[in-house]
Amino acid sequence: MDSLDELLKQAEAAHGHLCAGQILGVRMALLGLERLGIADPRGADRKRLVTYVEIDRCATDAIALVTGCRLGKRALKFRDWGKMAATFVDLESGRAVRIVAREDSRQLARRLYPHLESPNRQQMQTYREQPDADLFREQWVRVTVDAADLPGYKAERVACARCGEGVNFGRFALLDGQKVCLSCARPELRYWEPE
Repeated sequence: MDSLDELLKQAEAAHGHLCAGQILGVRMALLGLERLGIADPRGADRKRLVTYVEIDRCATDAIALVTGCRLGKRALKFRDWGKMAATFVDLESGRAVRIVAREDSRQLARRLYPHLESPNRQQMQTYREQPDADLFREQWVRVTVDAADLPGYKAERVACARCGEGVNFGRFALLDGQKVCLSCARPELRYWEPE
């Protein structure tokens, strides 16, 4: 595994800037990997890990970079809960650890670095230097990853009986005996509307 400084350089290049969220995400991912005993997540151990992230902010890009988990590989799962949290699941052992950024770490940053002008600078310094226990809460959890959600899973592809669009991985509903995509089955939940 690369050093913290090297991972932060990679995170900055991938994300476009380095910020407190990037540092927190790198540290969070490193801690999760350490707890699970996964040493080479982007290489030899790449098929062992699934990661659930609970926020769509800077930290998520850093977590994806460190773990090698990506949406396109079906190894990164997004739950839009607005929490600075991630759960790291070792598919080989079945163990999982959920790591949450401590809410009081921002106050800690203000106390430790009052001479730094911006809260972001205070947080960046704190997140880079402080021990994990000052930044995160950890909890061993049980996660059942459905077979259909595993990386590499192959499933039937169907065409929606209403709109004709293809649907993968069983993401359809049965309406009047027909397979219908979720956006046709529940149009009130769509993020888009036809013009």
